[in-house]
Amino acid sequence: MKIRKIAILVGLLLTFSLTSIGQKPYDPSLNAKQEIAKALSIAKVQGKHVLLQIGGNWCPWCIKMHTYLHTETEITKLLDDNYIFLEVNYSKENKNLDALAELGYPQRFGFPVMIVLNGDGERLHTQNTGNLEQENAYNFEKVKSFLYNWRPDALNPEHYN
Repeated sequence: MKIRKIAILVGLLLTFSLTSIGQKPYDPSLNAKQEIAKALSIAKVQGKHVLLQIGGNWCPWCIKMHTYLHTETEITKLLDDNYIFLEVNYSKENKNLDALAELGYPQRFGFPVMIVLNGDGERLHTQNTGNLEQENAYNFEKVKSFLYNWRPDALNPEHYN
């Protein structure tokens, strides 16, 4: 129980420091369609998928997910090894509605929401991140399972013969 409280405190401190020093993960000035196109070109060359996290700096769970993905060592490695990661802004300044329409209106799940694209830009999966939560935090096994089961090699038919 003490370890969990410490983990929550560390997460809150990281979230506070991230937002207080002006390093916000979502940039409303970016055009999501252009940024996704760049991520797809990199993913195709590297044999990875693109993982989009749709949300905004106004969203506490979006900041929690950003912090979680970049501080949990095993999760970060799984992310870095298999995905080109991009945070797509949704805020009053820029909702990126044209990009979200092409992605099947993921905002219907709330925020943050994750989308997995293959290197050709085909949407493979949309993940409601509420399913990755446990109490007031993200659940390690659920997040790990999501990232593991949608990595490029998981879709290799040779694994299932």
